[in-house]
Amino acid sequence: MIETDANEPDILGALWEDGNPAVLTLTSRVTTKDHAVNLGEATVPPPADMSSFGRFLKATKFIPIDGIVKKTSDAITGRGGTDLERARKIYEWIVENTFRDPKVRGCGTGDIRFMLESNDLGGKCADLNALFVGLARAAGIPARGVYGLRVAKSAHGLRSLALSSDDATKAQHCRAEVYLTGYGWVPVDPADVRKVMLEEPPGNLPLQDAKVEAAHKRLFGSWEMNWLALNTAQDVVLPNSKGPKLPFFMYPNGESGGERLDSLEPDKFKYAITAAEV
Repeated sequence: MIETDANEPDILGALWEDGNPAVLTLTSRVTTKDHAVNLGEATVPPPADMSSFGRFLKATKFIPIDGIVKKTSDAITGRGGTDLERARKIYEWIVENTFRDPKVRGCGTGDIRFMLESNDLGGKCADLNALFVGLARAAGIPARGVYGLRVAKSAHGLRSLALSSDDATKAQHCRAEVYLTGYGWVPVDPADVRKVMLEEPPGNLPLQDAKVEAAHKRLFGSWEMNWLALNTAQDVVLPNSKGPKLPFFMYPNGESGGERLDSLEPDKFKYAITAAEV
């Protein structure tokens, strides 16, 4: 186990010498429960010191908070209102103006400056939810991406937001949280609203569809925990790696012969993830 500081995830690492085939099995047992915040009543005392939230207000390589990101954030929020009101405006803007692009590999990279400058607002969860994080940070509201894995069916009957079998090898999913005064860390997931619109049968549903409206309402303030959170790290340096920083740490990563393996090609990389209720 490679233990790091509070800004980085602890990592399980393994090294095999040349010509020594080996298998590593990691088993995690977890308990989950749905996560919801009552946004009708402010019950969380404000922190005495906001310094611990500093890293959730800073820019990262793919999530800048200046230039077009700041300009877009100001235009959306009007630079006024409570942090709850501004965060909700950002959420609504993303739901209404972005789209899920099935051609994007994996969960995307979260390069929000490129998205805004190119006016190409398509992507997957790591793109759309990173856009929420960046726009919130640019508005002075602490926010973070939360990187994890879908691990079970949906109690809401949404096949698009669930694991359909015990094979979770490609079930990675990024969500987001925003810190709101009086409410604490509030879960949000505008990317999954767009996923419901695109993928929930019969597909290409409008915003006015009942399933979409229900997800739209629910995913500002709550998460269904058929999902496992792994970490909130960004700009991750892999120990003993000569490769570039990772924008986030959500997939198994490896290197062979000094070359970084493609974490989005599990069959070639030869890893598998399964999830089952016990």
